[in-house]
Amino acid sequence: MAEVRVERTEDGFQAVNDRGARVAIGGADDEGAFTPGELLLAALGGCELVTVEPLTAQRGHRMARLAATVHADKVATSTYGTITVTYDVELPEGDDKAADVLKAVAQRVHEKYCTVGNALKEPMRVEQIV
Repeated sequence: MAEVRVERTEDGFQAVNDRGARVAIGGADDEGAFTPGELLLAALGGCELVTVEPLTAQRGHRMARLAATVHADKVATSTYGTITVTYDVELPEGDDKAADVLKAVAQRVHEKYCTVGNALKEPMRVEQIV
């Protein structure tokens, strides 16, 4: 099970998990806060990277730098079009197999193992209780 609490604060809104981590949520003009759409993109990029990193490292190929930019164009007021995850990687020096391992692992993670990506690709039911 996964759960976060979203609550109004004096400065806007925040998401809090059961481990006490907090993320500020606001509108596009709220400095120091993520918009809900940005959080969605961050969740996708984070899901991929935190899954890819240990899998490549376990195979003996720890990347010198592992980052990603996640981009989506709004195609309507409340709708994103295609979301693109672009990796920014610095391969470990002298590791001739790292690029192939990274590519294979990242592809499997993107296709099968990223919970957020899977949720975005498959229709899912979202219920609201007021």
